[in-house]
Amino acid sequence: MDDPILTIDEREAINGGRWFSSLSPSLRHDILRCAYVQRFKDGELIAARGDPPEQWIACAKGAVRVSSTSISGKQITLTYVEPGIWFGDVAIFDGDRRTHDAYAHGETTILCVAKADFRKILAAHVELYEAMLRLHARRIRQLYGLVEDLNTLPLRARLAKQLLHLVRSYGVSSLSDGREVRIGLQLAQEELAQLLGASRQRVNQELKAMEREDAIRIEPGGLVVRNREALMRISEADLEK
Repeated sequence: MDDPILTIDEREAINGGRWFSSLSPSLRHDILRCAYVQRFKDGELIAARGDPPEQWIACAKGAVRVSSTSISGKQITLTYVEPGIWFGDVAIFDGDRRTHDAYAHGETTILCVAKADFRKILAAHVELYEAMLRLHARRIRQLYGLVEDLNTLPLRARLAKQLLHLVRSYGVSSLSDGREVRIGLQLAQEELAQLLGASRQRVNQELKAMEREDAIRIEPGGLVVRNREALMRISEADLEK
């Protein structure tokens, strides 16, 4: 059964989101007043491709894996929605069906606003229109950046940039060594490879090379970043040529 109340950490994740925290107090209040909580176990389906757009969603805990299925039946991961990020509004705006599947990655909590309530909030707060434009503009910038990286950067640099992003979003500082940061999001190398549009074998080779350079450490439970500055140099090396 769904727990109707966010935990303190989940509420902090929502309120601390860069976009949400930029809204006026009255708008944030109305969004949270209409929202309801859903919790999912690892791998559970949150929304399916082809579903009608019934919810505007924010991740409050864990991650939401957004994926699609190729013609051959292979599942391809496109991105992971982290805590504090809102999604699902595009389908509500254009009225078309959802374009991708969304699954819980780990124990995941989402905050949902029904489509009818979303439209009521839009009608009551003109501010939300401009805020949504800013949100969509940021997504477009990120998309262009990803396409540019895919076409201009070698896999090594793209992998370093992805690891730095994961550290910012899911980094957990080591108690034994303050310089080390564990990536809290558990990703198999195949899942990491899908994000980069590369094979698992090539990603494995690059990870091992970074480990030899003491930039990261590969552990059975995931990855530990030992030297963020080294990853920064790797991610920017190709740009300096």
